[in-house]
Amino acid sequence: QVQLVESGGGLVQAGGSLRLSCAASGRTFSIMGWFRQAPGKEREFVGAIKSSGGSTLYADSVKGRFTIFRDNAKNTVYLQMNSLNAEDTAVYFCAARLTGTIAIGTTTWYYNYWGQGTQVTVSS
Repeated sequence: QVQLVESGGGLVQAGGSLRLSCAASGRTFSIMGWFRQAPGKEREFVGAIKSSGGSTLYADSVKGRFTIFRDNAKNTVYLQMNSLNAEDTAVYFCAARLTGTIAIGTTTWYYNYWGQGTQVTVSS
């Protein structure tokens, strides 16, 4: 069975850093991505990475602050978040697709599987 499990969320001070993890089991995924959703807002794209070669894409809102990377041996993808601010407060979701093109990975409907999400709260 396929399962995605996020971890690493919590409370952090503005300007601080946090690293999220997404452990995948059951399959090897071609594309893995991160999305986030704040109360009253739609789920938005954060970043994505391709399993082969490590190509990445980022939303403009997080470019330069967030980094997505992977450990294929552990079948795990990470989201390193730096210079956090209150606008980054949201539930962060890990998503995966078995096959595909990373250029289309900015859209929620493109993914086959989703984790349950982990809460990130940035305080001032």
